[in-house]
Amino acid sequence: MRKTPKEYAEFIRQRVSATPKIGIVLGSGLGELGEKVENPIFVPYRDLPDFPVSTAPGHVGQFIFGTLGGKSVVCMQGRLHYYEGHALSDILLPVRVMRLLGVETLILTNAAGGINPSFSVGDIMLISDHINFMGVNPLVGPNDDTFGCRFPDMSFAYAPKLRELAKACAEETGTALQEGVYLACSGPSYETPAEIRAFRTLGADAVGMSTVPEVIAANHCGMQVLAFSLISNMAAGILKQKLTEEEVLEAGRKKGAEMQALIQKIIEKLS
Repeated sequence: MRKTPKEYAEFIRQRVSATPKIGIVLGSGLGELGEKVENPIFVPYRDLPDFPVSTAPGHVGQFIFGTLGGKSVVCMQGRLHYYEGHALSDILLPVRVMRLLGVETLILTNAAGGINPSFSVGDIMLISDHINFMGVNPLVGPNDDTFGCRFPDMSFAYAPKLRELAKACAEETGTALQEGVYLACSGPSYETPAEIRAFRTLGADAVGMSTVPEVIAANHCGMQVLAFSLISNMAAGILKQKLTEEEVLEAGRKKGAEMQALIQKIIEKLS
């Protein structure tokens, strides 16, 4: 039987004494940042009683506690996706556990398909806003007032000050940074060319199958959020070729180091 966020946080505290202020969610092909964590303590999801397990390709499925950029952090090396069959209450669970462990700033990464025709494979996009096209919201159901109010405001879902910091750090590290709107679909099938044309009309610059439920949950419980998409492929119909998960992972391997360096610099600069 699934435990409560408080019970999982207490279980982790028995194994980890650190109080991380920064949480990092590592997306498809970007899990190697977890290997940069100093003095790591690993807490596999499978070691937490009845905790949901990540099954997506390239997602290890563990928390990593330690130090990165001189700050105490916890990394989710492997996220949970709606298309895996997880309930949305399961997807918001790790976010709430991190909040109870002390996390105040949440940095998320994902691999996404480029919709904006000016984007290229390998671009890093700073997410300025999102469109939830999943048809579901992780906060549906009884509200847990211990985390946040019934109707959380999403006007500043991606903290403006953190986005400005990210741009400054990108200049410092020489990272070319795009900025745009991320649209989330449920997956697991890739979108059709007609859907991509519609999404472009709606104002989306990139499309993926994650991140938005976590961002909603993080805002609900008072976290500051910063998020990036690695444009791992151009979305359906942009190029005359089929989409595969292999190209997503390959793009992560090629450009992951650049994103890792940027995130490390941002963490160093966080007050």
